Formats: sequence, C-alpha cells, structure tokens
Amino acid sequence: MATTAPTRTIEKELRAAGHDIIVGVDEVGRGAWAGPLMVGAAVLPREKRVNGVRDSKMLSEANRERLFDRIAGWCDAWAVGAASQEECDELGMAEAQRLAARRAIASLGVRPTAAVVDGKWNFLGSTVPHVEMRVKADKYCLSVAAASILAKVTRDRIMREVSVSYPNWSFETNKGYPCPLHKAALQGYGPSAIHRRTWIFMDHYVPWTGVPRVVRPEQPTLF
Repeated sequence: MATTAPTRTIEKELRAAGHDIIVGVDEVGRGAWAGPLMVGAAVLPREKRVNGVRDSKMLSEANRERLFDRIAGWCDAWAVGAASQEECDELGMAEAQRLAARRAIASLGVRPTAAVVDGKWNFLGSTVPHVEMRVKADKYCLSVAAASILAKVTRDRIMREVSVSYPNWSFETNKGYPCPLHKAALQGYGPSAIHRRTWIFMDHYVPWTGVPRVVRPEQPTLF
C-alpha cells in the first residue's frame, strides 16, 4: 500500500533544541481481546536509513517480517516492552501501557533525553525528560514508524507461537484482535487462558458457564 515515507524532521528539530538521544515510541495490542500489550522503542542513527519503513499498519505481515531484522540492525538501540494479559486485567489498560513503556525504555541500554510518542497521551510520564506527543506520528516520524514495526512483529510472533497451544481461537491469523472467527470461537469455547477477562466484550460473546468473569471497579472501554 503506497504512503508517504516518514522522515526525521521531528528528530532533527529535537536535536536542534539540544536533545542528543531521541527515541520513537509506539504501542501495539491495546485493542486486542487476547495476548499482551506491547510498546516499541527505537533510537535511530543520524544518517543511515533503511528503505521501506512505514507505519506498521500500512505494511503487509510479510513486509513487516522482511523489514524486522534490517530495522533491528539499523537502530542504535531498540527494545519492546510488554504487559501481559494478566497485568492488563489487574492494572487496567492505561497503567498496563505505562508499565510496558517503562519496560521498553529501561531495556534500551541508553538514556533518551527526548521521545516522540504517537497520539495525544503521554504514557511515558517522567520516564523520558522531554516527550513530544504527535498524532499519527507512526505515519510521518521515522523513529516512531520503526518502533511500530518492531513492536508489531514481536507481538505477532508471540501470538503465532501461542496459537499452537490455543488452536480454537485462530490467534495465528487474528493475533488476538476481534474478527468474526474470533467472536464465534468465544461463543463456542469461551475464553482461553490469554484472554483479557475484564473487558466488556466478554459479556457479549462468552458463555460464562464455568470460567469466572473478572470485574474491575472501572471497566475499560472496548478500544
């Protein structure tokens, strides 16, 4: 799918403002019904470039896989932090995303002085001293686009691997996201061990005949 290539414009602006190590950050899995929530973080070299980097949603699964090793080798530093489905249920999605982000930044091996985050919400908090929040940054900021691919491929690989243990829910294709086949499996089999049991969708699709429903004080929204 054709799309405008992301650039280093924001990273250059931040360097001009005195920031030396800039990390692009993006999340994946927040809207899934099963599996972990993951946050990718990527620190790019100043000059070298990998062709074909785009927002992960604009690339096919095959293209993301093809790019993964090239991007990983290109980055000065990169990491993917995760919050498990149990942590999503226990903490709620907002705090789970903060946790995954802290884990990603802590795993980089460098200390970023600035970050570019996709969206309007600073889920990094004080983890990075300066945070730029940009809507659709995964489409036009190169470090965020790289982070989105690293996070998406890492999560997809995990979901394909666990699908062997949970064949009824077709995680190898839906990756835990809602789709007709996933909804039908929930209606027929109930939730697997890696489904998020606090989410409101469970009330609509799952026959609660034996597995306990988990209810948190504040129900997360579907998306």
